[in-house]
Amino acid sequence: MNKIVRFLKKEPMLTVSAAAAVISMFITPPSVRLLHDIDWHTLGTLLMMLCVLEGFKQEHILNPLLRFTARLRNMTSLSLFLIFGVFFSSMFVTNDVSLVIFVPLTILIFRAGGKEKYILPVISMENIAAIRGSLLMPFGSPQNLFLFSQSGTSVWNFMLHMLPLCAMSAVLLIVFVCVLYRKNLREPIRFPAEEAQGTLAPERKGIRTAYLSMFVLIILTIVTRTQFWYIAVGIVLAVIAVADRQMFRKVDYVLLFTFLCFFIFSSSIAANARIASVLETAVAGHEYWWAIGLSQIISNVPASIVLYPFTENFAGLIYGADTAGLCSLIGSLASVINYRIYVREYPQNGKQFIKVFTLVSWAFFVIVVIPGLLLSRWRFF
Repeated sequence: MNKIVRFLKKEPMLTVSAAAAVISMFITPPSVRLLHDIDWHTLGTLLMMLCVLEGFKQEHILNPLLRFTARLRNMTSLSLFLIFGVFFSSMFVTNDVSLVIFVPLTILIFRAGGKEKYILPVISMENIAAIRGSLLMPFGSPQNLFLFSQSGTSVWNFMLHMLPLCAMSAVLLIVFVCVLYRKNLREPIRFPAEEAQGTLAPERKGIRTAYLSMFVLIILTIVTRTQFWYIAVGIVLAVIAVADRQMFRKVDYVLLFTFLCFFIFSSSIAANARIASVLETAVAGHEYWWAIGLSQIISNVPASIVLYPFTENFAGLIYGADTAGLCSLIGSLASVINYRIYVREYPQNGKQFIKVFTLVSWAFFVIVVIPGLLLSRWRFF
């Protein structure tokens, strides 16, 4: 029992999500519908990415990226590169995947360069970059993908409506970086690139090739939005089982269970007739604020699924869902991923992460929330 208590204290996000899932099943008794409503696609994609990117880390496959960053001689340019790496990559590989790629890289570089004091503010801005960069594309985030598929609008119309918020966010991120390094915009950084990179074992070349091939498969699965995503999951798991079975021991399964619990909670709440009746009368005309508020309880992906059937203003719902992640850690599941990556490296700093994350995110939120509300009057169709 003591071990369980210690584990739950160490994993607060899992504890909260599990408690919410259990409570929700008392509100709506579990049924076969619950299994159908869980977003297995997102969970499967996340499992693939966690496995493959853990392989990248163990096999030092990101060495070329490390060599490039070693050429950046000051903190401002390095931080901008990492933040906008997240910003632009999130448009195509989803916001959670971009964080899984760049946050560990940021921690590695800043630790090697003796700049650990900047890790929290920079990865907090990377979190913002993931949320605000991904909003441009229909497949940039799970909620965008869901809402786009339901809306029937064209890709170009979608991008046209999201472009103003995306462009404004890019400018604000540059301003935030300049504020962070305001005392010395050319603050130098040096780190032993060779030491940070690790060595590439020649006998592991085939395994590195397998991980790179699986990464391409995952990206194609995400971008094409294929209905046969489960085949890709099976292929990835089978290849790792044959080529590098030990990798399964290093995967962050806590994150997967956290996502699963949130999906159970949102599905159970949405299936309750009384709650659905309340939402039907309350949401219409107030989609923007409802999306932001409800996301702080169940995160923006489940909130989008819950609110869509009761929505009259599609723009209000999607702008709200894409802004909600700036309010709290729970507001976006991408933020939960960011938190998990950080506390695996610094398990004693969970509270400090939440403090810095909240401060940086709210500073951004206060600036963009009203423009988002005004844009929500620009209807998609």
